[in-house]
Amino acid sequence: MAAGKERKYFLIGGKGGVGKTSLAASLAVKFANNGHPTLIVSTDPAHSLSDSLAVDVTGGKPVLVEGTDLPLAAIELDPEEAREEFRSFAEANDTAQGVQDFLGSVGLAGIYDSLVDLKLGELLDTPPPGLDEAVAISKVVQFTKEEKYKKYTRIVFDTAPTGHTLRLLALPDFLDKSIGKVVKLRQKILGATSAIKGLFGAQEADQDQAVQKLEELKERVIQVRDLFRDSSQTEFIIATIPTVMAANESKRLLEELRLEGVPCRRIVINQLLPPVDEENSVIPKEAMQQLSNMDAEYGTHLQAYARFCDSKRKDQLRALHLMKEDAQGLQTLKQVEAPLFDLEIRGVPALRFFGDQVW
Repeated sequence: MAAGKERKYFLIGGKGGVGKTSLAASLAVKFANNGHPTLIVSTDPAHSLSDSLAVDVTGGKPVLVEGTDLPLAAIELDPEEAREEFRSFAEANDTAQGVQDFLGSVGLAGIYDSLVDLKLGELLDTPPPGLDEAVAISKVVQFTKEEKYKKYTRIVFDTAPTGHTLRLLALPDFLDKSIGKVVKLRQKILGATSAIKGLFGAQEADQDQAVQKLEELKERVIQVRDLFRDSSQTEFIIATIPTVMAANESKRLLEELRLEGVPCRRIVINQLLPPVDEENSVIPKEAMQQLSNMDAEYGTHLQAYARFCDSKRKDQLRALHLMKEDAQGLQTLKQVEAPLFDLEIRGVPALRFFGDQVW
């Protein structure tokens, strides 16, 4: 992963609550300590990257994080800003309302019903799912082309939970169809008669600009999709935990990634308990009896704690077995195991230790 000096992108994604941010931050620290100026970007609305690094990286601008051999910069992007940007554009360019108002003014209001299936109002009034993260990622890709950011050879994305990722992957096709309908409808109507040039608003020039903005938006999203699919630059790493629910969601995520042509070669199984010692048990039976005797003598609850760990480990083993059974899916990935730590992983020193155990 650290080989080569050309720029590479790594996206950490998966179910919510599996430790994506800690894994992404530890990978970024690992890169910065192994020859790569690194930028880590969070597009997760949960905004936990600042907490993980113990540094305030909010504000939409890269912030230098101290404690690594080479520069490490971090940034938390607010996807809500992309939604607001889209809503503002929609309010200024109410295409669907322009269609309805014009047809009504010339006695053809009934025709509007036949255009409802174009869903132009929905396109402009409500940002499509995944748009927020796509715009955020595209902004990062754009500013990393600037001279002062060209030094970063590793860019790590801490992405939003699985559902956001899947909607993001489907977004370019949605925009292509929706914007295509806007442009096609506009061309047909304007070609019919110059009398209805104001159909899409007060001025044709304004609406030409509106369509152009939509086209630019589509191109930005397509750039993100193409970057995701470029196996020479990009790798998507699935983060999960050893539970049946997480294993099933990871399986579905991998299927969607492959369907969209997104390269994925690794899965990190986080929060694993220590290895099994005897018959799938963390603690041998003899030791359990000794703990029972100590509880009786000292009034402790050591055996109860041991039984909890024993039960939890067996539950994890069921999930691991489920992953191994997915011969055509998860089993084809390189499985990286990340242990469950007894302390919170927070700050660069802790992330460095964590990363050395995982990556």
